[in-house]
Amino acid sequence: MTKSLSFTQETMACDILDHMSEALIFADKEGFIRIWNPGAEALFGFSPEEAIGKSLDIIIPEKLRKAHWEGYDKAVAQGATAHGRRTMITRALHRNGDHIHVDMSFAVVRNQAGEVTGSVAVASDAGQRHAEEKDLRRRLKELEANRAA
Repeated sequence: MTKSLSFTQETMACDILDHMSEALIFADKEGFIRIWNPGAEALFGFSPEEAIGKSLDIIIPEKLRKAHWEGYDKAVAQGATAHGRRTMITRALHRNGDHIHVDMSFAVVRNQAGEVTGSVAVASDAGQRHAEEKDLRRRLKELEANRAA
């Protein structure tokens, strides 16, 4: 006998958020964290209790905050990010104070009425990728220097 299960979209969305390996962070229009999934806890080190209700500043290095907030406010006002849906490597702060490299994508979120409610970011650890790309750039520079000699 097969048991029929009924799932709501909200239940499924919560299950997906809880089980995805990537960090998912939703912040309201003012930049306060409202959703922080287990992937975000694993990547940034803050528990949901420590992160939810706090400013995104807890994961933004101080020297990047001015540029971040200018871009954030502009995206919320325009209803779109400057980067579209592309991912980019950026620096972030871990709870322990370490600066980490993360691969992030951003999107402005709208409710069913079309009103901007905030922004969502999906992030994953990019430390190894960043180190590998840095090493490749170094090796390419060496090869070009050797070729020119």
